[in-house]
Amino acid sequence: MLEPKRALILHGPNMNLLGEREPELYGDRTLADIDEDIQKRASELGFEVRILQSNSEAQLIDAVHEHMRWAGGIIVNPGGLTHYSISLRDALSAARLPVIEVHLSNVHAREEFRRHSVISPVSVGVICGFDGHGYLLALDALNDLMEKMI
Repeated sequence: MLEPKRALILHGPNMNLLGEREPELYGDRTLADIDEDIQKRASELGFEVRILQSNSEAQLIDAVHEHMRWAGGIIVNPGGLTHYSISLRDALSAARLPVIEVHLSNVHAREEFRRHSVISPVSVGVICGFDGHGYLLALDALNDLMEKMI
């Protein structure tokens, strides 16, 4: 029997404010709405997922360490940590798992500083600009990657 497909989903700083924070940019859906969609898609694809949101860089790093032997892949929206967190980047790299970076907005159409990611070089791909749907695209992509690894 094949091992179950498992994914760690990490939401970075300020994602807990979705639905309130800059709705003209991020929409009116809450993080709970997005997590519900993730759980539904994960179930359809036969994934077990663990989802964590934290405003703490250390908690996100600890979650990577804690789950690196459990998960088959990681989907991460590092939020503002995208641009400078070498520590999170190193944890993701050390996990030696496929990582997919997700952003709700199109970071390339925003401020210049948002166009650089220290996470992208250790990711198999980046999905941005599709709101919460980006997480579902990431699950589909991770599913395809894992199917090829079997």
